[in-house]
Amino acid sequence: MIDNEFLPSIKLYRIIIGIFITLMSGGLVLIYIVDDRIISFSFILQFLFVLSISTLLIIFPKKDSGNFRAMIILLMSAYFFFMFLRFPDRFALILLICFIPVIPVLFLHIKLFYITLVSNITITISVIIYLMKYGTHSIHTYNYLDYTGVAINFFGIQLLLLFLFLLFQKKMKEQELYYVQVKQDEKLKTTGQLAAAVAHEIRNPITVVKGFIQLHEEDKELPEHMRKHYKLMLDELQVAETVISDFLSLAKPVKTETEVISVNLALHTVMDLLNTYAMIDTIHMELEMENDYEIQCNIMEFKQLFVNLLKNAIEASHHGDTIRVKVIGEQDRVKMVIIDSGAGMSQEQLEQIGTPFYSLKAKGTGLGLMICYNIIQKYDGTINFCSEEGKGTEVTVTFPIVKANS
Repeated sequence: MIDNEFLPSIKLYRIIIGIFITLMSGGLVLIYIVDDRIISFSFILQFLFVLSISTLLIIFPKKDSGNFRAMIILLMSAYFFFMFLRFPDRFALILLICFIPVIPVLFLHIKLFYITLVSNITITISVIIYLMKYGTHSIHTYNYLDYTGVAINFFGIQLLLLFLFLLFQKKMKEQELYYVQVKQDEKLKTTGQLAAAVAHEIRNPITVVKGFIQLHEEDKELPEHMRKHYKLMLDELQVAETVISDFLSLAKPVKTETEVISVNLALHTVMDLLNTYAMIDTIHMELEMENDYEIQCNIMEFKQLFVNLLKNAIEASHHGDTIRVKVIGEQDRVKMVIIDSGAGMSQEQLEQIGTPFYSLKAKGTGLGLMICYNIIQKYDGTINFCSEEGKGTEVTVTFPIVKANS
């Protein structure tokens, strides 16, 4: 079925396509009348073009695919060239040829736009050269007046279409980024409301239960196996409290003091902290940094952010793998890239990153990454995930650089 984002509505699509098919059919009828109702080979060919294009456009909403769009664009381009060659004395058909690359734009197909643009320029210029060489000016009246001018104007229109397409593409990317940001904000807002509603109510009974267990655990008359059971219960309650604390940090972000921190020093501290954890599976971590950079941030939150990200990388890696952390300065931002060669993620999994309760870990809650998103957003940073199943993951975090004179 057709993508709802592609068309404003199926009803509007049918109206526009209905008008377009009516115009093509009307032109066919007029040609039949003007030619004294003679059914020539060219008339039959034009009829087949109109029939094929109309059929494809009618069934397009139910059969939408890249190949289907390419077929429509190819047929429509061929039809416009056919009409130009059949009625060379009609200048309006030159304009149809000029605007053939607009067709893929209507279908929001980037690759087909460039293919159509190059093909259109190549074929049209070849036709103009043919007309100039074989002197068919008796029938190509408008073109013959100024072949060079026609070619220059045609090429100029193609460049204009390219410029408009690039501008359109840029706006589409900006809209997409804005949509992703709004989506992420909604996730954080929803999770915050949920956390504010239940976190305190859950924490209070847990605190009471934990207190009684600790009280009984201190009873020296308890058998050893019971002490182990109590310890296990306390550990699980601690996990529950940690989850609740994560919820509360999302629901009611605490205002923290910021300071100018050294990225080099902070990352070294985090990596030293996690080295023992990584070495359990003989996983190595390397830091690559040409220069040191400074950012305005809360040091504890910065460490929390990279502890979460590096722990994820370690847990996704295989025995003996190496995790690389690269720090690169780009204009007024510092880019920190964490690269692992672990299990990786599919496109569907990537789209779920940051969603509450979504985690690839057996006992994960998905809140760790949500906290990461929260910290990054708080300090005007960005985060991007690039991953492929079986080939690893690349996480890119950026923050604004503090200038020396600030």
